[in-house]
Formats: sequence, C-alpha cells, structure tokens
Amino acid sequence: MNIAILLAAAAATTATPHIDVEQYQLDNGLTVLLSEDKSLPVVATEVLYLVGSGHEVKGRTGFAHLFEHLMFQGSENFNKEYFEPYEPIGGNVNGTTNRDRTNYFERVPANYVELPLWMESERMQNLLPTLDQAKLDNQREVVKNERRQRYENEPYGMAWWHLGEMLYPAGHPYRHAPIGSHEDLSAATLQDVQGFFKQYYVPSNAVLTVVGDFDRERTKALVARYFGSIPAGARAPSPNAATPKLTGINKLVVEDDVKLPRIYLAWHTPALFAPGDAELDLLSSILTDGKSSRLFKPLVYDQKVAKDVTAFQVSQQMSSFYVIQVTAAPGETIDKLYTSTLAAFEKALSSAPTDDELERAKNRYKKSFYERMETAMSRASTLASYYQHTGDANYLAKDLARYTDTTSAKVHEAARKWLDPKNFVRIDFIPKPGAAAKAPSGKVGQ
Repeated sequence: MNIAILLAAAAATTATPHIDVEQYQLDNGLTVLLSEDKSLPVVATEVLYLVGSGHEVKGRTGFAHLFEHLMFQGSENFNKEYFEPYEPIGGNVNGTTNRDRTNYFERVPANYVELPLWMESERMQNLLPTLDQAKLDNQREVVKNERRQRYENEPYGMAWWHLGEMLYPAGHPYRHAPIGSHEDLSAATLQDVQGFFKQYYVPSNAVLTVVGDFDRERTKALVARYFGSIPAGARAPSPNAATPKLTGINKLVVEDDVKLPRIYLAWHTPALFAPGDAELDLLSSILTDGKSSRLFKPLVYDQKVAKDVTAFQVSQQMSSFYVIQVTAAPGETIDKLYTSTLAAFEKALSSAPTDDELERAKNRYKKSFYERMETAMSRASTLASYYQHTGDANYLAKDLARYTDTTSAKVHEAARKWLDPKNFVRIDFIPKPGAAAKAPSGKVGQ
C-alpha cells in the first residue's frame, strides 16, 4: 500500500483519508502501533512516554526535559552516546519534551529496523545501572545552558515562561515551561532522577510506534523479544487541574534586550480535540495568514503600526491557550501598538468569517495536514499523539473532519466564546533603556 499516493488522492477529492494502523498491547502494558508504508525504504520508530513537565511537582521543575537529555547518555549494554550507531547509517535520532509527554524517535534505512527497537528497549530496561553523578552533573549544565540560550539570551525568549506564569496560578501543572528553573535543576539529586525514571519510564506508561517499510510479523516478533520481558510498572495518572478564569486585563511589562516592542495577548481555550479547538486553529489563519487577513491588513499593511502579527492556538491535553503576537514597526510605541491591535481584533471578531475566508483557511490546513502525513517520522508522532489523547491511533479521518466539516458560524461562535476582548493576559516586551535607539529604520508592510 502506497500511503503517499492514497493520501494525495484523498486530498484531491472528497475521499476520506485512511492509514492502516494496528494497535495492540503487550502483556506488560506497552502499547504498540504499527503502520506499514512501502513507498519509502525507511522505518521511523517513536517511544512516547506519558510524562511531561505537567507531571512535575513543586521544587522539581525541569525533570522531564532533563531526563530527555539523560536518556541519550548510555545504558548498561551500550554505555555510549545514543547518537553514535545512527551516524554511519544516515539515521536521524532525537527527542522532545512538552507539558504532556516526552518522546524519542529515530528514522533509519528499512534494513536497520532492529537497531532502534533494541536501543529503545535497552535504555528503557537498563538505563539506571550507568546513570551516575557525573552524567547528571554534565547534562544538568547542558540544560541550564539551553535555558540561557533559548530563553534568557534570546530576544523575547522568556515570553513562553511568562505566559505560563500569567495564565496559570501557583501549583497548576501548566504554570512552568518544560525547561524548568535554574534553582530546581541545581537541586536535583541522583536519587530524585532515579525515582523519576522508575515511576514514569516503564512499559505501561509508554507507546511504541513503528511506521514505514517493515515486515509486520518480523517486527512484532522483535518488539516482543526486546520489550516483552521488561517489568510493566504502572500507567501514570494524568495531571488534573481546573482551568482558571481570567478576570480583567492581567498585564506584565518585561524589559528585554530587544530593538522593537512586542505584545502578547493570551486567553484560555479548549483542550486538544475538544469542541472549539479546531475552530480556533482555523481562526488563526483567518486573522493573520496573508496580506488580506483580518489583523495583518489593518496593522501591518494599512496603518503600518506593526512589523508582523501572528495568532495561534497552543493545543494541550488539559486545556489550551490562544496567543496573538504583534511586533511594533520601527518608531512605534507599545501603547499605540496595543490600542491598534485591540481595535483591529474587536473588529475582526464582530462578524463571522466569509465563505471565501473559511475556504482558504481550510485549504491551508489540509495542505499542512497532508504534508505532515507524508514523512514516516512525522506520521509516527501523529499516530502516537492520536493514541495519547483519544485512545485511538486510527483517528486520522476524525481529526481532519474537525476542520473540513466546521462552519463559519462555529468558528465565529468559538472566537466569541473563548477570546473575550475584556478578559485576557497582556505581556508587553519593551526595549531596555538605550536599546530602542538601535532599532532599524525602514518601511514595513509593502
């Protein structure tokens, strides 16, 4: 079965897209997702652990991401960097952490399918015997440097940290970003990290996905051979906390080493796959994609008060949030930028999307959707995410239908329900004294 051709045909017609996925569990609770695709001679594997920064406790932020780094430092039967065996064969290997999960993924030539299966099972079962203080200290510093580079020293880099603290109260699982704080990273002990592994890095709390050109029966035998004897452990409970209600305009001003002011407006929104989630995705396109979009045209093209504007739905398991990000044009003040943005936003929400606006937004989404299905690695991640959030890896058609079947009225209803122009978070990034003088000159929006 050629998945790429099948998906392309579905995209060009009204046909329902479909990808064959076999979903089953080993006796120890490991969920396995297998999806064959003979169109490319590669195999992508992913192990998704149902633990993210949202599972961390007070005083131990950054553990999930720190552990992502530690998982590449070797195990009992391969006590080397885990990237090493993939380089000679042109493989691709990495991992990511967010608030809801941590995943590890590899793409290899099809004839090397056994390698990532063994490597992933090896560190799932035998990481702790070689996890020592030296490795912890080394990777702790790597993560701290990553925080400095990506958050503290990056222009506007602390926005995601501040958004969490402004949107969620103390004690909420989503309050802190996955990178964690320097203080908590410094306080992490070897015993803390070992306990974290024992609790979360177990078969019952993991999803193994294999996508690509593989023999199904042989692969199932390899999965059973390498993972079947690992002790089950327990499925970690998902964090559960009420979504706080925003009252009024909650404002934070941040002085940063930036040349141009920028504002972030943010709201709480429905969780991933909940009603309204897809509609707000489509709204983002209507607001900021293209020169005629409802925020870009007035702010960037007509008034030239903004250099750029973007809007996006940050979909998450418990609850999501929606962000409008606007950077000032050279010479414009933060107050004028804010006033103009709020006026344009209120006007944008005053009427439902036109048929043409909605059709363009749907077409943009479908293009992105099918592109995401074309590569084995992104498809593996998508199937694992479907299982994580819905319990059903065969969620492809239902996911696409959330977007293609919605209406202008539903998009407008979701916007008016969730994006209250009187109750939201506002974060202003302004240049530190002296930085504004370095701002570039020139016209924008033309």
